[in-house]
Amino acid sequence: MKNIFFIVVFLATVFVQKGFSQDTLKQYQLSKLLTQYYNIKDALVADNGNKAASEAEEYVKTINGIEFQTISEGNANALLKDAGAISETKDIKKQREYFSNFSSNMVTLSKSVKLSTDPIYKAYCPMKKAYWLTSDKAIKNPYFGSAMLTCGKITETLQ
Repeated sequence: MKNIFFIVVFLATVFVQKGFSQDTLKQYQLSKLLTQYYNIKDALVADNGNKAASEAEEYVKTINGIEFQTISEGNANALLKDAGAISETKDIKKQREYFSNFSSNMVTLSKSVKLSTDPIYKAYCPMKKAYWLTSDKAIKNPYFGSAMLTCGKITETLQ
């Protein structure tokens, strides 16, 4: 009887640990996507098209490794298309155009799954009429970089 009890406890422990490890992996992947998005944004803020392209390439690699149980296939494909377009050019003007749609898709994702335990701020650029996500309340505009660094405002806090 003791042997059966220990076997049941062991099997229950294995299944619970497997569930926790899958949740941990899922959260790690989502957090990594957000961090890489921020890296692309920061490169655009710094007017660095080469860095934006390389960071977008890393984003593409990450999203290609995510299972569709973590995010929907539709979200993944939209983000992949946007990040892929940013990674394929060094022209910062084009990257900023692609970043607008990329940001809209990241906002959608951030409202459907929890990307971070930290607050995510949704900022708006009135000149571009576009949004972006940021981890900081201080405005650093990726659409105009140094030309209009502080143009914009926080419109929403996503938890």
